[in-house]
Amino acid sequence: MTMWVFGYGSLLWNPGFPVASSERATLHGYARSFCMRSIHHRGTEEEPGLVLALDEQPEARCTGLALAVEAGHENRTLAELRERELISSAYLERMLDVQLGNGQSVNAVTYVVDAHHVQYCGGLPLEDQAQIIAHAIGGRGPNTEYLYNTASHLTEIGLHDPDLEWLSQRVRTISA
Repeated sequence: MTMWVFGYGSLLWNPGFPVASSERATLHGYARSFCMRSIHHRGTEEEPGLVLALDEQPEARCTGLALAVEAGHENRTLAELRERELISSAYLERMLDVQLGNGQSVNAVTYVVDAHHVQYCGGLPLEDQAQIIAHAIGGRGPNTEYLYNTASHLTEIGLHDPDLEWLSQRVRTISA
């Protein structure tokens, strides 16, 4: 049985595991947003950055990629994903149904934000997000790199995300 992982942020451009195939997929009931403060990868405890998370919203939908893990790599992939994504317990690991482009539904490992966690910051105005992202740096590099890579990869695969496009342009202006 194929193990699927839903990618909506950095997993799009840096999955970190062997991907057998990928397909556009939509997750209903969640929105992609910079609603999680990053104190490890893209910021510090003193100056947190922001990373994308899936924020539960009943009417929302998020389109990303369903990534099929190469056969034989399931256990290692799950262990590495947990090490990467659950570093501060702000994400919750869920098995959620995502709908592929052909209408088929698959169950995928999905990381959603814990809205009760101290790192949750849903509802920040886009300008505030831009100011934070423009200046934050963490263990995996500048917060700008995370934003630019995600926004450009979404464009490459034909996914339109107006907030990320606006943020990318605004952060480039701030950083100039």
